[in-house]
Amino acid sequence: MKAIWKDTVLAESEETVVVDGNHYFPPSSVDSKLLRASKKKTVCGWKGEASYSDVVVGEAVNRDAVWTYPKAKPEAQSIEGYLAFWNGVEVVD
Repeated sequence: MKAIWKDTVLAESEETVVVDGNHYFPPSSVDSKLLRASKKKTVCGWKGEASYSDVVVGEAVNRDAVWTYPKAKPEAQSIEGYLAFWNGVEVVD
């Protein structure tokens, strides 16, 4: 699987975990140089608190386009620390 935005590969892995229809990428498969921490947080009742990052490609910024559960609840341990994408980021096989 690949996560792509603005013709730039943000992440690539054969070992994503699919939860609720979203592919979660292992941290080692994500180009962290393209991410900038955001202040946004949300809470999922069964996964825990999500932290967000912006995607930055050149001058273009896709705000809050990446999320992760740094301390997932026990039911979501399989995605703890993994990253998922949305908001215009294409996730393709």
